[in-house]
Amino acid sequence: MLTMRLEDMALEPGMRVLDLGCGRGRHLHALYWNEIPLDVVGVDLSHGEVKAAFDGFFQLPPPEPHSPLRSAVLSAGDAGRLPFPDNSFDRVLCSEVLEHVPDPDAVLAEIARILKPDGIFAASVPRYWPEAICWKLSTAYHNTPGGHVRIFKTKALRDQVRKQGFTCFKRHWAHGLHSPYWWLQCALWEQRETSASVRLYRKFLEWDLMEKPWLTQSLEWLLAPVMGKSVVMYFRKVG
Repeated sequence: MLTMRLEDMALEPGMRVLDLGCGRGRHLHALYWNEIPLDVVGVDLSHGEVKAAFDGFFQLPPPEPHSPLRSAVLSAGDAGRLPFPDNSFDRVLCSEVLEHVPDPDAVLAEIARILKPDGIFAASVPRYWPEAICWKLSTAYHNTPGGHVRIFKTKALRDQVRKQGFTCFKRHWAHGLHSPYWWLQCALWEQRETSASVRLYRKFLEWDLMEKPWLTQSLEWLLAPVMGKSVVMYFRKVG
């Protein structure tokens, strides 16, 4: 389940792409197995998440023999202090990360530093009003260790990124079917692991992810602009 649209990243063969806050590797794996051969790097603060992303490479088939060369490197690291030289990446993705970090401006400054002039940066965060409902339904939702520490308004985040020397060229929303799932979890926070309602909705989302039936895909297309859980913005670094 991808939040970013890789087709909006203007990827080209041989580009070096960073998935910052890669988690268990959903975007990292998609980049590696993309038909366009890339050199991908995944960084996450959690060593456990990095190990899970690494293990994920062995759960998928290897590239076809004689396919164009590609590479993947993973590391645990702090998004506010990245161990990369200036202007060393062509593209950077940062999906559902900035709402977790104590100093988003420090992370954005690092992204601006390591991204090449005219490079593209894609960021996604929880959309303001669906996220605000989650916060109202459950204080534990945003008080768990490693949880969300802020809610972004789209314009405010866009302006924060622009101050680092970027221009925004595209925006869209994602995961319209997921907002009710999170509202349900927050409403039943203490019982969410055992709730039949939460379990059934999770199975529905898993079925949608695997089968991609036209009905739910159409519903997602209709609902994402209205109640998508995430907002995604694409920026270009001013040369």
